[in-house]
Amino acid sequence: MTVAHSHRFSTASNSINISLLSKQLLQLGRTNNNSETLAEISHQRELLVSSLISKLDDCINLNQIKQIHGHVIRKGLDQSCYILTKLIRTLTKLGVPMDPYPRRVIEPVQFRNPFLWTAVIRGYAIEELIAAYGRVGNMESAAELFESLPTKDMVAWTAMITGFAQNAKPQEALEYFDRMEKSGIRADEVTVAGFISACAQLGASKYADRAVQIAQKSGYSPSDHVVIGSALIDMYSKCGNVEEAVNVFASMNKKNVFSYSSMILGLAIHGRAQEALDLFHYMVTQTAIKPNTVTFIGALTACSHSGLVDQGRLVFASMYQTFGVKPTQDHYTCMVDLLGRAGRLQEALELIKTMSVEPHGGVWGALLGACRIHNNPDIAEIAAEHLFELEPDIIGNYILLSNIYASAGDWGGVLRVRKLIKEKGLKKTPAVSWVVDKNGQMHKFFPGNLNHPMSNKIQEKLEELVERLTVLGYQPDLSSVPYDVSDNAKRSILIQHTEKLALAFCLLTTSRDSTIKIMKNLRMCQDCHTFMRLASEVTRRVIIMRDNMRFHHFKSGACSCGDFW
Repeated sequence: MTVAHSHRFSTASNSINISLLSKQLLQLGRTNNNSETLAEISHQRELLVSSLISKLDDCINLNQIKQIHGHVIRKGLDQSCYILTKLIRTLTKLGVPMDPYPRRVIEPVQFRNPFLWTAVIRGYAIEELIAAYGRVGNMESAAELFESLPTKDMVAWTAMITGFAQNAKPQEALEYFDRMEKSGIRADEVTVAGFISACAQLGASKYADRAVQIAQKSGYSPSDHVVIGSALIDMYSKCGNVEEAVNVFASMNKKNVFSYSSMILGLAIHGRAQEALDLFHYMVTQTAIKPNTVTFIGALTACSHSGLVDQGRLVFASMYQTFGVKPTQDHYTCMVDLLGRAGRLQEALELIKTMSVEPHGGVWGALLGACRIHNNPDIAEIAAEHLFELEPDIIGNYILLSNIYASAGDWGGVLRVRKLIKEKGLKKTPAVSWVVDKNGQMHKFFPGNLNHPMSNKIQEKLEELVERLTVLGYQPDLSSVPYDVSDNAKRSILIQHTEKLALAFCLLTTSRDSTIKIMKNLRMCQDCHTFMRLASEVTRRVIIMRDNMRFHHFKSGACSCGDFW
């Protein structure tokens, strides 16, 4: 009988009669109960179902596999490594990710033989190892392993794309996405979200437009797919178009904690603190959605960027007391930043001393940054001492301390820090600003860069702009130059700051009614902030400036940060 069934199923059509199989299994169970018969029943059951799965290898889909698996469970065969091995092999051929379904197949198995584990390892270990390399930032090993795969399925492509995106390598993520499309692999929701994340890091509208096109082409409307909607909110916020982020959020039929958190943080980094806090309050009082760690980072960032110390304290206190969320190092970083920006440096230092977790570099970095704002070299030295121990090779910490000494006129301190930098062989990260023109071409500007084809016109435009700003009372803030040089030399350095070069370029190449968007890799200095604010008034242009901390929206001589940054 078993041989007949095996032959029948191996030569049958691709249409599987599940009910017929069930009846045959049931009939097997009604035979006599002697030990030999029971052994034969068990053997016949396994051969019957495994022959069916074998037949489905070339024509299966996930729903059929689930149907077969359900019958396997109902007939008591869910501990059969022989059958489950075939199931796993079929699932891997389909490219079904390890989570959640294949994991549900193997987790209940009490005794797992080598054949089952070999199927799991061959089918899933490589993709999971690629993803693991990505999680620890080793994308070179991930790429090497990926390229060794004879067949690259959607899971492997997704691991690479999301890995590059998570490790701040957006250009590589886009390149792999293009390769995936050319290979004929259709992106799933997670892959598209990884692509959108990469576009967000590039911060240019042309990439934002392409991300939307990819999502639409893949059939993932943000209104119906919360993962895509949340990713688009994050992308639009980071590309300087917070209004479009708000529109996406409003269009979503279903929202979760990630969509709320993305929107709260997006509003916060654009200086719309009260809107961010109102949305946070609405989420925790009017919906059943519980805030997570990221939600609180968004709410605390809103308070920090607007100097709302009392509200920040309330939000921080409510984390554990009301919502059971334990503060992490990142939340303490937000609180130190909040207190520090408000000038409460000693209070911020005391908070660090009482932290429930060990402070990381971000916490001490927030305190050091606040010392730069308020010119406090004493507390800066305490913060720097910890930073030099935790992050000995991060040159930004040394530069920041050097700048604090320079602002205080302590040129001996400046020389000591520069000596440390030289001894460690550290290289300073060059400042760079960039803009994207109407054709999608990126233009980068470095300090005093004369290599741009329009450099002469840019210099002329800057000189003209300085004359117009001087009428409004602009005077270069010489304290923004941390060098012991003459005042004239400081003025020459300030006028060549990268964001000013980018602004002059935009004034020369864009229409008068368009918004100017400038990105920078470092924090904008006080002089450039004043320059941009006044420039928005004399040129009657809206200027959106993103530095490594936040967005500044300059309009009619005012900034969205209220000069609190």
